[in-house]
Amino acid sequence: MANNISTGNSEKQPAAGISIRHLYKIFGHDPKNYVQAVKDGMTKAELNDKHGHILGLRDINIDMPAGGIQVVMGLSGSGKSTLIRHINRLIDPTSGELMVDGEDVVSMSALQLREFRRHKTAMVFQKFALLPHRTVLENTVYGLEIQGIPREKQLEEAHRWIERVGLKGFEEKYPNQLSGGMQQRVGLARALTNDAPILLMDEAFSALDPLIRVDMQSVLLDLQKEIKKTVVFITHDLDEALRLGDRIAILRDGEIIQQGTGQDIVLNPADAYIESFVQEVNRGRVIRIDTIMTAPQPESANLPVIRFDSLLEEAMRKLVDEKSEHISICCEQGKIIGQASVSTVMAAMVRR
Repeated sequence: MANNISTGNSEKQPAAGISIRHLYKIFGHDPKNYVQAVKDGMTKAELNDKHGHILGLRDINIDMPAGGIQVVMGLSGSGKSTLIRHINRLIDPTSGELMVDGEDVVSMSALQLREFRRHKTAMVFQKFALLPHRTVLENTVYGLEIQGIPREKQLEEAHRWIERVGLKGFEEKYPNQLSGGMQQRVGLARALTNDAPILLMDEAFSALDPLIRVDMQSVLLDLQKEIKKTVVFITHDLDEALRLGDRIAILRDGEIIQQGTGQDIVLNPADAYIESFVQEVNRGRVIRIDTIMTAPQPESANLPVIRFDSLLEEAMRKLVDEKSEHISICCEQGKIIGQASVSTVMAAMVRR
Protein backbone atom coordinates (compact mmCIF):
# COMPACT_ATOMS: atom_id res chain seq x y z
CA MET A 1 0.00 0.00 0.00
CA ALA A 2 1.32 3.44 -0.88
CA ASN A 3 2.03 5.79 1.97
CA ASN A 4 -0.34 8.58 0.86
CA ILE A 5 0.56 10.75 3.82
CA SER A 6 -1.45 13.94 3.53
CA THR A 7 -0.91 17.05 5.57
CA GLY A 8 -3.21 19.20 7.60
CA ASN A 9 -3.17 21.92 10.21
CA SER A 10 -4.62 21.67 13.68
CA GLU A 11 -3.68 22.62 17.19
CA LYS A 12 -1.52 20.04 18.83
CA GLN A 13 0.24 19.62 22.14
CA PRO A 14 3.92 20.54 22.12
CA ALA A 15 6.35 17.65 22.41
CA ALA A 16 7.57 16.73 25.87
CA GLY A 17 11.13 15.97 26.91
CA ILE A 18 11.87 12.91 29.06
CA SER A 19 14.69 12.65 31.60
CA ILE A 20 15.51 9.40 33.41
CA ARG A 21 17.98 9.35 36.28
CA HIS A 22 19.43 6.39 38.22
CA LEU A 23 16.51 4.13 37.36
CA TYR A 24 16.59 0.63 38.84
CA LYS A 25 14.02 -2.13 38.47
CA ILE A 26 14.24 -5.35 40.44
CA PHE A 27 11.50 -7.97 40.21
CA GLY A 28 10.77 -10.06 43.31
CA HIS A 29 8.96 -10.07 46.65
CA ASP A 30 11.30 -7.57 48.35
CA PRO A 31 13.06 -5.60 45.58
CA LYS A 32 13.94 -2.44 47.55
CA ASN A 33 16.02 -4.53 49.94
CA TYR A 34 18.48 -5.36 47.14
CA VAL A 35 18.90 -2.01 45.39
CA GLN A 36 22.02 -1.14 47.37
CA ALA A 37 23.56 -4.55 46.69
CA VAL A 38 23.03 -3.98 42.96
CA LYS A 39 24.50 -0.50 43.25
CA ASP A 40 27.50 -2.06 44.98
CA GLY A 41 28.08 -4.37 42.02
CA MET A 42 25.95 -7.46 42.49
CA THR A 43 25.38 -9.03 39.07
CA LYS A 44 22.10 -10.07 37.54
CA ALA A 45 23.08 -13.74 37.88
CA GLU A 46 24.10 -13.36 41.54
CA LEU A 47 20.86 -11.56 42.40
CA ASN A 48 18.85 -14.38 40.87
CA ASP A 49 20.93 -17.29 42.15
CA LYS A 50 21.36 -16.06 45.74
CA HIS A 51 18.16 -14.12 46.35
CA GLY A 52 15.62 -15.22 43.72
CA HIS A 53 15.17 -11.68 42.37
CA ILE A 54 15.45 -10.58 38.75
CA LEU A 55 17.36 -7.46 37.74
CA GLY A 56 15.36 -5.67 35.06
CA LEU A 57 17.17 -2.33 34.84
CA ARG A 58 20.39 -1.06 36.38
CA ASP A 59 21.20 2.65 36.78
CA ILE A 60 19.52 3.92 33.60
CA ASN A 61 20.43 7.53 32.81
CA ILE A 62 19.08 8.95 29.58
CA ASP A 63 17.69 12.21 28.22
CA MET A 64 15.13 12.01 25.44
CA PRO A 65 14.85 15.46 23.81
CA ALA A 66 11.39 16.79 22.96
CA GLY A 67 10.34 16.28 19.36
CA GLY A 68 12.86 13.58 18.44
CA ILE A 69 12.83 9.83 17.90
CA GLN A 70 14.67 8.00 20.68
CA VAL A 71 15.30 4.38 19.81
CA VAL A 72 16.01 1.87 22.57
CA MET A 73 17.39 -1.37 21.21
CA GLY A 74 18.82 -4.64 22.44
CA LEU A 75 18.33 -8.36 22.26
CA SER A 76 15.51 -10.25 24.00
CA GLY A 77 15.83 -9.86 27.76
CA SER A 78 17.93 -6.70 27.58
CA GLY A 79 15.30 -4.61 29.42
CA LYS A 80 14.11 -2.40 26.57
CA SER A 81 10.37 -3.15 26.95
CA THR A 82 10.70 -2.84 30.73
CA LEU A 83 12.20 0.61 30.23
CA ILE A 84 9.48 1.96 27.93
CA ARG A 85 6.77 0.76 30.32
CA HIS A 86 8.28 2.91 33.06
CA ILE A 87 7.59 6.08 31.07
CA ASN A 88 3.82 5.79 31.53
CA ARG A 89 4.28 3.82 34.76
CA LEU A 90 2.78 0.59 33.57
CA ILE A 91 5.74 -0.61 35.64
CA ASP A 92 6.80 1.17 38.83
CA PRO A 93 10.53 1.65 39.35
CA THR A 94 12.27 0.15 42.36
CA SER A 95 14.41 3.27 42.60
CA GLY A 96 15.12 6.33 40.50
CA GLU A 97 13.61 9.39 38.89
CA LEU A 98 11.54 9.80 35.71
CA MET A 99 10.69 13.33 34.69
CA VAL A 100 8.47 14.46 31.81
CA ASP A 101 8.78 18.19 31.16
CA GLY A 102 9.95 18.64 34.72
CA GLU A 103 7.03 16.68 36.19
CA ASP A 104 7.91 13.67 38.36
CA VAL A 105 5.97 10.69 37.00
CA VAL A 106 7.12 8.42 39.85
CA SER A 107 5.44 10.55 42.53
CA MET A 108 2.11 11.00 40.72
CA SER A 109 -1.08 10.01 42.52
CA ALA A 110 -3.45 7.52 40.91
CA LEU A 111 -5.62 10.37 39.60
CA GLN A 112 -2.64 12.32 38.27
CA LEU A 113 -1.26 9.21 36.61
CA ARG A 114 -4.60 8.47 34.94
CA GLU A 115 -4.70 11.97 33.51
CA PHE A 116 -1.05 11.75 32.46
CA ARG A 117 -1.70 8.52 30.55
CA ARG A 118 -4.82 9.91 28.91
CA HIS A 119 -3.35 13.21 27.77
CA LYS A 120 0.46 12.93 27.67
CA THR A 121 1.21 9.47 26.27
CA ALA A 122 -0.09 7.17 23.58
CA MET A 123 1.16 3.65 22.87
CA VAL A 124 1.48 1.53 19.74
CA PHE A 125 1.89 -2.18 20.41
CA GLN A 126 3.64 -5.00 18.56
CA LYS A 127 0.47 -7.08 18.28
CA PHE A 128 -1.71 -4.11 17.25
CA ALA A 129 -4.10 -4.37 20.28
CA LEU A 130 -7.15 -3.42 18.22
CA LEU A 131 -10.64 -4.09 19.55
CA PRO A 132 -11.99 -6.80 17.21
CA HIS A 133 -15.67 -5.77 17.57
CA ARG A 134 -14.93 -2.18 16.54
CA THR A 135 -14.44 -0.85 13.03
CA VAL A 136 -11.35 1.06 11.94
CA LEU A 137 -13.16 4.30 12.71
CA GLU A 138 -14.39 3.17 16.13
CA ASN A 139 -10.94 1.85 17.07
CA THR A 140 -9.41 5.16 16.07
CA VAL A 141 -11.76 7.31 18.19
CA TYR A 142 -11.35 5.10 21.26
CA GLY A 143 -8.86 7.33 23.10
CA LEU A 144 -10.91 10.48 22.56
CA GLU A 145 -14.03 8.59 23.59
CA ILE A 146 -12.41 7.68 26.92
CA GLN A 147 -11.45 11.35 27.39
CA GLY A 148 -15.06 12.42 26.92
CA ILE A 149 -14.35 14.51 23.82
CA PRO A 150 -17.53 15.49 21.92
CA ARG A 151 -18.48 12.97 19.25
CA GLU A 152 -18.20 15.45 16.39
CA LYS A 153 -14.61 16.25 17.38
CA GLN A 154 -13.82 12.53 17.77
CA LEU A 155 -14.93 11.82 14.23
CA GLU A 156 -13.20 14.86 12.77
CA GLU A 157 -9.85 13.88 14.25
CA ALA A 158 -10.25 10.18 13.47
CA HIS A 159 -11.10 10.77 9.80
CA ARG A 160 -8.13 13.12 9.47
CA TRP A 161 -5.62 10.63 10.86
CA ILE A 162 -7.11 7.63 9.08
CA GLU A 163 -6.55 9.46 5.81
CA ARG A 164 -3.04 10.49 6.78
CA VAL A 165 -1.92 6.94 7.50
CA GLY A 166 -3.31 5.83 4.14
CA LEU A 167 -6.53 4.09 5.19
CA LYS A 168 -9.20 6.38 3.75
CA GLY A 169 -12.04 4.18 2.50
CA PHE A 170 -11.47 1.50 5.13
CA GLU A 171 -13.26 3.28 7.99
CA GLU A 172 -16.05 0.69 8.28
CA LYS A 173 -13.82 -2.39 8.00
CA TYR A 174 -13.09 -4.61 11.00
CA PRO A 175 -9.57 -5.64 12.08
CA ASN A 176 -9.98 -9.20 10.78
CA GLN A 177 -10.63 -7.78 7.31
CA LEU A 178 -7.26 -5.99 7.23
CA SER A 179 -3.69 -7.09 6.60
CA GLY A 180 -1.11 -6.85 9.38
CA GLY A 181 0.33 -3.65 7.96
CA MET A 182 -3.11 -2.08 7.69
CA GLN A 183 -3.92 -3.06 11.28
CA GLN A 184 -0.75 -1.38 12.47
CA ARG A 185 -1.74 1.76 10.55
CA VAL A 186 -4.97 1.73 12.55
CA GLY A 187 -2.96 1.45 15.76
CA LEU A 188 -0.84 4.41 14.67
CA ALA A 189 -3.91 6.45 13.69
CA ARG A 190 -5.49 5.73 17.09
CA ALA A 191 -2.35 6.92 18.89
CA LEU A 192 -2.07 10.08 16.79
CA THR A 193 -5.76 10.91 17.11
CA ASN A 194 -5.21 11.03 20.87
CA ASP A 195 -2.75 13.92 20.22
CA ALA A 196 -0.45 13.00 23.09
CA PRO A 197 2.98 14.66 23.00
CA ILE A 198 4.73 11.34 23.75
CA LEU A 199 4.35 8.35 21.44
CA LEU A 200 5.55 5.04 22.89
CA MET A 201 6.15 2.33 20.28
CA ASP A 202 7.08 -1.08 21.69
CA GLU A 203 8.40 -3.31 18.87
CA ALA A 204 5.60 -1.71 16.86
CA PHE A 205 6.71 -3.04 13.46
CA SER A 206 8.36 -6.32 14.52
CA ALA A 207 5.38 -8.52 13.67
CA LEU A 208 5.22 -7.24 10.08
CA ASP A 209 6.71 -8.73 6.93
CA PRO A 210 9.99 -7.03 5.90
CA LEU A 211 8.58 -4.94 3.03
CA ILE A 212 5.55 -3.83 5.05
CA ARG A 213 7.87 -3.04 7.94
CA VAL A 214 9.96 -0.71 5.79
CA ASP A 215 6.76 0.89 4.51
CA MET A 216 5.59 1.56 8.07
CA GLN A 217 8.98 3.07 8.93
CA SER A 218 8.48 5.45 6.01
CA VAL A 219 4.99 6.32 7.26
CA LEU A 220 6.37 7.18 10.69
CA LEU A 221 9.26 9.26 9.32
CA ASP A 222 6.96 11.16 6.96
CA LEU A 223 4.50 11.95 9.73
CA GLN A 224 7.21 12.89 12.22
CA LYS A 225 8.44 15.67 9.94
CA GLU A 226 5.25 17.53 10.79
CA ILE A 227 3.94 16.20 14.10
CA LYS A 228 7.34 16.27 15.87
CA LYS A 229 6.21 14.08 18.74
CA THR A 230 8.64 12.73 21.31
CA VAL A 231 8.79 9.16 20.03
CA VAL A 232 10.29 6.34 22.09
CA PHE A 233 10.74 3.40 19.74
CA ILE A 234 11.75 -0.07 20.94
CA THR A 235 13.38 -2.50 18.53
CA HIS A 236 15.86 -5.38 18.39
CA ASP A 237 16.79 -4.52 14.80
CA LEU A 238 19.81 -2.26 14.23
CA ASP A 239 18.87 -1.34 10.65
CA GLU A 240 15.50 -0.12 11.93
CA ALA A 241 17.18 1.74 14.79
CA LEU A 242 19.61 3.49 12.45
CA ARG A 243 16.88 4.45 10.01
CA LEU A 244 14.49 5.85 12.59
CA GLY A 245 16.52 7.08 15.52
CA ASP A 246 17.69 10.63 16.09
CA ARG A 247 19.38 9.04 19.08
CA ILE A 248 19.90 5.39 19.99
CA ALA A 249 20.47 3.67 23.33
CA ILE A 250 21.67 0.06 23.30
CA LEU A 251 20.84 -2.13 26.31
CA ARG A 252 22.35 -5.39 27.53
CA ASP A 253 21.20 -7.21 30.67
CA GLY A 254 19.33 -4.14 31.87
CA GLU A 255 22.20 -1.68 31.41
CA ILE A 256 22.84 0.98 28.78
CA ILE A 257 26.05 -0.02 27.03
CA GLN A 258 26.18 2.91 24.63
CA GLN A 259 24.00 5.81 23.55
CA GLY A 260 24.37 8.50 20.91
CA THR A 261 23.52 9.11 17.27
CA GLY A 262 23.61 6.21 14.84
CA GLN A 263 26.78 7.64 13.38
CA ASP A 264 28.42 7.83 16.83
CA ILE A 265 27.67 4.18 17.48
CA VAL A 266 28.79 2.92 14.06
CA LEU A 267 32.02 4.92 14.07
CA ASN A 268 32.94 4.37 17.71
CA PRO A 269 31.43 1.17 19.13
CA ALA A 270 31.89 1.10 22.90
CA ASP A 271 32.90 -2.57 23.16
CA ALA A 272 32.93 -5.91 21.35
CA TYR A 273 29.21 -6.37 22.00
CA ILE A 274 28.33 -3.16 20.15
CA GLU A 275 30.93 -3.89 17.49
CA SER A 276 29.19 -7.20 16.75
CA PHE A 277 25.96 -5.25 16.15
CA VAL A 278 27.44 -2.74 13.74
CA GLN A 279 29.94 -4.82 11.76
CA GLU A 280 27.49 -5.59 8.94
CA VAL A 281 25.92 -2.13 8.81
CA ASN A 282 25.79 -0.34 5.45
CA ARG A 283 27.98 2.55 6.56
CA GLY A 284 27.09 4.58 3.47
CA ARG A 285 23.56 5.00 4.82
CA VAL A 286 24.68 6.09 8.29
CA ILE A 287 27.88 8.17 8.09
CA ARG A 288 27.76 11.81 7.04
CA ILE A 289 30.14 13.28 4.48
CA ASP A 290 31.43 15.93 6.89
CA THR A 291 33.09 13.24 9.06
CA ILE A 292 35.62 12.47 6.31
CA MET A 293 36.04 15.83 4.58
CA THR A 294 39.39 17.58 4.31
CA ALA A 295 40.08 21.31 4.04
CA PRO A 296 38.81 22.98 0.87
CA GLN A 297 41.32 23.51 -1.94
CA PRO A 298 41.45 26.21 -4.66
CA GLU A 299 39.68 23.89 -7.09
CA SER A 300 36.80 23.26 -4.64
CA ALA A 301 34.72 26.10 -6.12
CA ASN A 302 34.49 24.24 -9.44
CA LEU A 303 33.50 20.83 -8.03
CA PRO A 304 30.05 19.29 -7.55
CA VAL A 305 28.64 20.41 -4.19
CA ILE A 306 26.79 18.51 -1.49
CA ARG A 307 25.59 19.56 1.98
CA PHE A 308 27.68 18.70 5.03
CA ASP A 309 24.93 16.48 6.51
CA SER A 310 24.52 14.30 3.41
CA LEU A 311 25.27 10.61 3.78
CA LEU A 312 28.22 8.90 2.11
CA GLU A 313 25.86 6.99 -0.18
CA GLU A 314 24.40 10.27 -1.45
CA ALA A 315 27.87 11.71 -1.99
CA MET A 316 28.99 8.67 -3.96
CA ARG A 317 25.87 8.84 -6.12
CA LYS A 318 26.58 12.50 -6.91
CA LEU A 319 30.23 11.76 -7.70
CA VAL A 320 29.18 9.04 -10.14
CA ASP A 321 26.44 11.18 -11.72
CA GLU A 322 28.81 14.13 -12.14
CA LYS A 323 31.71 11.89 -13.28
CA SER A 324 33.95 13.69 -10.80
CA GLU A 325 36.89 12.48 -8.72
CA HIS A 326 36.21 15.04 -5.98
CA ILE A 327 33.24 16.71 -4.35
CA SER A 328 32.90 19.91 -2.33
CA ILE A 329 31.00 20.08 0.95
CA CYS A 330 29.01 23.17 1.90
CA CYS A 331 27.39 24.41 5.12
CA GLU A 332 23.71 25.30 5.51
CA GLN A 333 24.37 28.76 4.07
CA GLY A 334 26.05 27.29 0.97
CA LYS A 335 29.63 28.23 1.86
CA ILE A 336 32.26 25.64 0.86
CA ILE A 337 33.77 24.18 4.04
CA GLY A 338 35.61 21.11 2.73
CA GLN A 339 36.01 18.47 0.05
CA ALA A 340 36.32 14.71 -0.34
CA SER A 341 37.53 12.31 -3.00
CA VAL A 342 35.97 9.19 -4.50
CA SER A 343 38.64 7.03 -2.88
CA THR A 344 38.06 8.57 0.56
CA VAL A 345 34.31 8.08 0.33
CA MET A 346 34.69 4.48 -0.82
CA ALA A 347 37.17 3.69 1.97
CA ALA A 348 34.83 5.14 4.61
CA MET A 349 31.91 3.08 3.30
CA VAL A 350 33.74 -0.24 3.67
CA ARG A 351 36.12 0.36 6.60
CA ARG A 352 35.76 -1.99 9.55
